[in-house]
Amino acid sequence: MLKVAITGPESTGKSWLAEKLAFHYHSNWVKEYSREYLYNLGRPYTLQDVERIADMQMQRIGEASQTMNNFLFADTEMLVCAIWAEYVFGIVPKSIVKLLQKQHFDLFLLCNIDLPWVPDPLREHPNEREILFERYESELIQLKLPYRIVSGLNNERFFSGVKGVEELIK
Repeated sequence: MLKVAITGPESTGKSWLAEKLAFHYHSNWVKEYSREYLYNLGRPYTLQDVERIADMQMQRIGEASQTMNNFLFADTEMLVCAIWAEYVFGIVPKSIVKLLQKQHFDLFLLCNIDLPWVPDPLREHPNEREILFERYESELIQLKLPYRIVSGLNNERFFSGVKGVEELIK
């Protein structure tokens, strides 16, 4: 059983890639909980909201892990929550640090910023994607987490993700 995290800045195709890879490998994927949470919030989010989102995302990944067959693909994980909290609020809560240390993925697919920005009411940083991408890669390196950058449009991006998963299998 292999767990693959799809990570990276906003509007880089994480949800699309997680769903396509899960379908391709006849497996499960865990949707990004923050979209569901924030869509129904009705007020500006707080640092405590990011902590709640992290808790629920981790819980959903854990639940899906119990029923996974060969693979589990997670659209978002604790690195996303940590970078989000730090970037917006200037701090990573201890609760998110603990969840980040606790999570385990066999591979992180880091989505490149080579896709055009798609406006969305929940997206906030269209002009900071390069800075955020560098932050993600720096954290993956610093934490010594196995990762592969996924690039390209449409099928190119999908096949880039498949190539990363296939390298993991070998």
